[in-house]
Amino acid sequence: MAQNRPNVILICADQWRGDCLGIAGHPVVRTPYLDKLALEGTRFSRAYAACPTCIASRAALLTGLRQETHGRVGYQDGVAWKYPVTIASEFTRQGYQTQAIGKMHVYPERNRVGFENVILHDGFLHFAHDKHPCAYDMVDDYHPWLRQQLGRDAYDFEDGLNCNSYTARPWDKPEHTHPTNFVVSQSIDFLKKRDPTKPFFLFMSLHRPHPPLNPPAWAYDLYKDLKMPPPPAGKWSEMFAGSAQPDHPALWYGKVSQQVLQSARAGYYGLMTHIDHQMNRFFETLQMYGQWHNSVVCFVSDHGDLMGDHNLFRKSFPYEGSARVPLILRGPGESGIRRNAVSSNVVELRDIMPTLLECAGLEIPDSVEGRSFLSNARGEAVAIHPYIHGEHTVPYQGSAHYLTDGHEKYVWYSGNGQEQLFDLDKDTDELNDLSSSAAYAGNLAKWRCELIAELQGREEGFSDGKTLIAGCPAKALLSSCK
Repeated sequence: MAQNRPNVILICADQWRGDCLGIAGHPVVRTPYLDKLALEGTRFSRAYAACPTCIASRAALLTGLRQETHGRVGYQDGVAWKYPVTIASEFTRQGYQTQAIGKMHVYPERNRVGFENVILHDGFLHFAHDKHPCAYDMVDDYHPWLRQQLGRDAYDFEDGLNCNSYTARPWDKPEHTHPTNFVVSQSIDFLKKRDPTKPFFLFMSLHRPHPPLNPPAWAYDLYKDLKMPPPPAGKWSEMFAGSAQPDHPALWYGKVSQQVLQSARAGYYGLMTHIDHQMNRFFETLQMYGQWHNSVVCFVSDHGDLMGDHNLFRKSFPYEGSARVPLILRGPGESGIRRNAVSSNVVELRDIMPTLLECAGLEIPDSVEGRSFLSNARGEAVAIHPYIHGEHTVPYQGSAHYLTDGHEKYVWYSGNGQEQLFDLDKDTDELNDLSSSAAYAGNLAKWRCELIAELQGREEGFSDGKTLIAGCPAKALLSSCK
């Protein structure tokens, strides 16, 4: 029975904005092969990371749980992953060969979280280095491979860039040694050596376009001199001006020179186009091995990157550049997944686990709190969530909470109680904060009541069931994670 089920391939890029696909109308970035994937499947234009940083997002992606349950509502390394049920454990339990390749960002670092095998490249491994001076040899699989390829001692950061810096430059080694190529090469090797008597679940987890912004030279050159529209900047962003970090190479807020911003965007978009080409390399190989026709493919990101929107950088903030992610689902003809379709229903990362299990015809555990969006991909217009509740601790402002139904977005900062309201149908760039508009007073009150209910009983004390309470200490971890 199991061998008749489809293969399932989950591709997760790191820090890829939801608007950065050519098929989504982005004015600059070129993604022809991911656009082709979208033409062969359904693209979800309102997909969100509830907690938009790496660890918290991956907890939702890999467990199917809400943040209140998985407990990660901010960024904190070194906290053990103790989740008994994961997407990998379920595919493994129900007869699939399971393999993860690339970034995991779990703890301990070699925790397989249910996969039968993991080939790991977690990037800079800062937390591991605090404990192990030789972490690249003890923990990571990429760096020993890189040194073998080059025949010398080598690391992927020897070009001097930082893993959160907006300084960009081309990759300084042969292209085949780039971390993106490593993940794809190892994935192709898995296709060659997999067990042919079983379907497989493959998690391809790319470290880029997360900084360091070092795509191959050809990809950087595509964008370095290209005219680009300026990032959107709402007047409301001045609320962060007191925390500006001018000229800081890894800033959260601040105005940077046009030259620095142009180079950063060239690096960021170049990494995307490089990934796009490598995805085509993998898809073509999958077809060569006769598995394309029998594979479900899901492409997503763990969160976005503000990349100068509203003079903000990096992630964690509740705005579209940070919280919205690309999401494409493509399946065999018999899957019923529509081709060249777009769904505007709101979905989030915790929904991917039940969706892919349903695509494979497998049991969805009772513990899963996400909801499958396969019905949406098949053309049903019924919303699976009335809205998304997202949150994350943020610099300067305590914890930022957001609610969105894909049409409006409500934001509340726990530090000072500031509210914002955006009409996403008319103002996708979130330029106009409508929270003080009399015409939207009823909408604001409705969303505030929803958040009061969402936060009632939370251990931080954000809500007493009647009102939102500002000034409570924000936490990166809830008790459910300890």
